[in-house]
Amino acid sequence: MTAQSHGTTAPEIDSSLAESDGESPASQPSTRAAKIRDADSLLKGRDSETDPTISVVMPTLNEEEGVGECIERAKHAIAELGTEAEIILSDSSTDRTPEIGREMGAIVVEPDAPGYGYAYRYAFERSRGEYIVIGDADTTYDFEAIPQLLERLEATDADMVMGSRLEGEILPGAMPPLHQYVGNPFLTRFLNVFYGAGVSDAHSGFRIIQRDSLEQLDLKTTGMEFASEMIMEAGAQDMQIEEVPITYHEREGEATLESFKDGWRHVRFMLVNAPGYLFSVPGVLLATFGALVMALAATGTSIGGATFGIHSMIAGSLFVIAGYQVTSLGVFASAASNPIRKPGDPLTRRLESLSLESGATLGVAILAAGGLYAGLLVYQWISSGFGSVAFTMGSLVAFTAIVIGLQTIFSSFFLGAVKA
Repeated sequence: MTAQSHGTTAPEIDSSLAESDGESPASQPSTRAAKIRDADSLLKGRDSETDPTISVVMPTLNEEEGVGECIERAKHAIAELGTEAEIILSDSSTDRTPEIGREMGAIVVEPDAPGYGYAYRYAFERSRGEYIVIGDADTTYDFEAIPQLLERLEATDADMVMGSRLEGEILPGAMPPLHQYVGNPFLTRFLNVFYGAGVSDAHSGFRIIQRDSLEQLDLKTTGMEFASEMIMEAGAQDMQIEEVPITYHEREGEATLESFKDGWRHVRFMLVNAPGYLFSVPGVLLATFGALVMALAATGTSIGGATFGIHSMIAGSLFVIAGYQVTSLGVFASAASNPIRKPGDPLTRRLESLSLESGATLGVAILAAGGLYAGLLVYQWISSGFGSVAFTMGSLVAFTAIVIGLQTIFSSFFLGAVKA
C-alpha cells in the first residue's frame, strides 16, 4: 500500500491493485475513474430523502494517511454493486481526516464521547442502510471486498458475515507475530468456547450485518472490547455468523492498539459476561473434589495404598467451603449484572431461582444438622470437666455444615436484596 495524497482530488491507487480488475494498464486509470464517478452518483448524503441500501461505517481517529484510500476502495465496491450507499466516518480526529472524508463524499459525524465502541454505536444510530458494513480506516481492510461479504450474506441468509484474516492471507508486516499466532487464536478459541460463536477470527473488524440483526444486539461497550461484544451477543442469541477469507494489509499511520492492555480488556469482558464459566464451573468442581476427599477420609478408603486421614479431611472441608463460595458468586453475578451469557448449569439456575424464604430455610436446616452434632460435642466437653475432646472426622463434617448453613442463610438474604 502507498500513502495517499491529502488534496481535493481522489488519491492514486497502486498499479498492482488495479491489475486485479483484469484490465490493461492503459485502461486502468480511466476505468477506475469511471467507477469512482459511478460510485459518487450512488452515494447518498445526510439530507437525502431516499435511504441507501448499504451503510459503510468507519471509526476514525487521526487516519489522514489511510482514510482516502479506504473511502476510494469502498466507492469501487459500491460501483461494482451498483447499489445506493452511504459512507460514514465516525470521527474524533485532530488532523485532516474529516476534511478528506467530506471532500470524497463521506458523511462525517462527531461522537460526543470518546471510545472505539462508542464511535461505532454513535454512527449506527445515524446510519440508514439495510446492511451495515464496518471496518477500520487505516488500509488494513480492503473495502473492495464488500461485494464478497454481501454475496455470502445473501446466499446464506446469515445475520452477519465476517472477513477472516486467519483463514485468508496476512501480508508481511500487517500483524505482529504475537497477535497472529498467539493473541488472536487464543481469544477466538476463548470466545468460541464461552459463547458458541463458531468463528475462526473473532477480532476481525471487517464485517457486514443486517440492520434487523444489529438492532437485536444489546451493544453497550465504548472501548476496544466492542469487537468482542458484537460476536458475544450474536453467539449468545444463536445468530448465524458466516465468514469469508480476506487479505489483511499493513496499516497506514500510527497504530493505536495496545497489545496487552487491550487484550486483557477483551479477556476481562468475556469472563465477566460468562459467570457460569468464571464462577459456577470452577466452584462446582472445587466443591465436588472437596466432598470426594472428605468421603474418602471419613470412610477410611485407600487408593493405591494411600490412605486419607484427618489432614485430608481438613483439606476437603476447605475445598467444599471455597467451592460453595465461588458458586455463590456466580449466582450473584448472574442475578445482578444481567450478563451476555447466563449460567446454564442446573445448580446455578436452581439457586438463582430460589426465593429468599426457601434459601434461608435450606440454610437453617444445614446449620441445624451441623449444630446438633456440635452441641453434642459441647455437652461431652462439659461432662468431662472441660477436658480435651478428641478431634474426629464427624466433628469436621459438622463444622463444615455450620459454615455452609450460615453462608446459605446470608447469601439468600443478599440474593433477595439484589433481585428486589
